[in-house]
Amino acid sequence: MSDTQQLETIRTTTLAQIEEIRADPKPTYWLDGQRVHWQEYVESLQATVDWCDRKLFEAETFELRSRGI
Repeated sequence: MSDTQQLETIRTTTLAQIEEIRADPKPTYWLDGQRVHWQEYVESLQATVDWCDRKLFEAETFELRSRGI
């Protein structure tokens, strides 16, 4: 699997997790002394998607044509 394919897989999986959480939101709660804050979790997932988007954009090849005058 290429780097680009891995990034696309990570992005797709993360977007599915965000969609699942938003479809059935849960309240913030404490479990064994640890806080589970769903909004912060969604924000970290969105940061992962944004990172994948940047890396995929950087991986795209492009051609720039110019004419000297």
